[in-house]
Amino acid sequence: MVLIAAAVCTKNGKVILSRQFVEMTKARIEGLLAAFPKLMTAGKQHTYVETDSVRYVYQPMEKLYMLLITTKASNILEDLETLRLFSKVIPEYSHSLDEKEIVENAFNLIFAFDEIVALGYRESVNLAQIKTFVEMDSHEEKVYQAVRQTQERDARQKMREKAKELQRQRMEASKRGGPSLGGIGSRSGGFSADGIGSSGVSSSSGASSANTGITSIDVDTKSKAAAKPASRNALKLGGKSKDVDSFVDQLKNEGEKIANLAPAAPAGGSSAAASASAAAKAAIASDIHKESVHLKIEDKLVVRLGRDGGVQQFENSGLLTLRITDEAYGRILLKLSPNHTQGLQLQTHPNVDKELFKSRTTIGLKNLGKPFPLNTDVGVLKWRFVSQDESAVPLTINCWPSDNGEGGCDVNIEYELEAQQLELQDVAIVIPLPMNVQPSVAEYDGTYNYDSRKHVLQWHIPIIDAANKSGSMEFSCSASIPGDFFPLQVSFVSKTPYAGVVAQDVVQVDSEAAVKYSSESILFVEKYEIV
Repeated sequence: MVLIAAAVCTKNGKVILSRQFVEMTKARIEGLLAAFPKLMTAGKQHTYVETDSVRYVYQPMEKLYMLLITTKASNILEDLETLRLFSKVIPEYSHSLDEKEIVENAFNLIFAFDEIVALGYRESVNLAQIKTFVEMDSHEEKVYQAVRQTQERDARQKMREKAKELQRQRMEASKRGGPSLGGIGSRSGGFSADGIGSSGVSSSSGASSANTGITSIDVDTKSKAAAKPASRNALKLGGKSKDVDSFVDQLKNEGEKIANLAPAAPAGGSSAAASASAAAKAAIASDIHKESVHLKIEDKLVVRLGRDGGVQQFENSGLLTLRITDEAYGRILLKLSPNHTQGLQLQTHPNVDKELFKSRTTIGLKNLGKPFPLNTDVGVLKWRFVSQDESAVPLTINCWPSDNGEGGCDVNIEYELEAQQLELQDVAIVIPLPMNVQPSVAEYDGTYNYDSRKHVLQWHIPIIDAANKSGSMEFSCSASIPGDFFPLQVSFVSKTPYAGVVAQDVVQVDSEAAVKYSSESILFVEKYEIV
């Protein structure tokens, strides 16, 4: 087929959006679009009309028409299939099918149109691929943004600690009568004018312990008297914390042993921010107590299956990160279980001893005298597993739509857990539906929800495991064909890693004493579809 242009217009013939795919003058395109409403004939049920040179294929959408202009030599069946895909794209980027929404989302719609047709010919894409191409979502960008936010948070934390330390030094200096930090040196002339004498106070007298006697007492009295007006006028946020610091410092000067409570608030805030960031990044919210040595194992799946069976794409990739918060455990060895998935491609960090890992499945630095970085998530091992074997697929989905003889389809869907060592949580199977057709669900496991705006049926199963490894759903739709129910999108999470990379033990380099550690693992889906 050769597609000349795609347009969205009103039923009165007003063109809202148009995209041209072949070389043709603007006047020619405008003439073809202007001729379309004049060719419409009331009372006829067909969805195309022809002239001597072109064919108009259209579909009504409430008050609008989705219109394709093709050559007369094109295949009408392919034209209708392409028209159906165009009609599915519009609701994805326009909340309502009216002129204002179409105009506001014109650029996204044009980008989507360009993914469907290139140089007049239909591309082999589906709705999910179009959304992915238009969004241009980048995992590397997300990682970069997360690292940057962590660095900024650490910098702000250090800045607060430094400001607090400077404030503490000023207060200690002011109590000793020192002029260097609080600007007291500029008032030293005033002290001399009051009759104390320049010999009583020098530029460094506040920092020296040699100032004794009546003169020293007079200086302290004068400095406190001069500081009183300034303290009344210096109303600032956080004044209470300064008073607390002053009280604590006074107790310390009197010889009392005071626990260092000041850093407790920043440390708690940093921990809360780190836990919130981890909860946002991970799909499973878990309250894991983190030890000084903490391991995190992330598994990611990209799966593409054919509707009639067969694996078109299967890729599992993962990363093992190590975080150490106590410098006493900086020099450690991490022993892993050798019982990982057969055919798994493992790659260690350049600073990790590869020979040690190959011979003993143990992760350690090349230079054992150096420690791992502190308070940083360090990626020490990553892996990748690619397969075309159907036995590698953890969850199989069988979608079987059949014509019911009344212009619609009866659909049977069933799932089965193949990797029974996994426990899949929050499983969601999203089934596309024809536009403006509500399904009639007869039987189902779990729960379901019909989204009329997105024209999808969302099937939710809380847990799929060895005890609940299969389930099914039956529903029917009018005015549909079997191809309307693809591609299916699947998502889930699991606390069990797919690749089988598991920590066995953590020991210190010198003494080989066992180190207490904590670990967490997550398996999540980046893309899982049946096309």
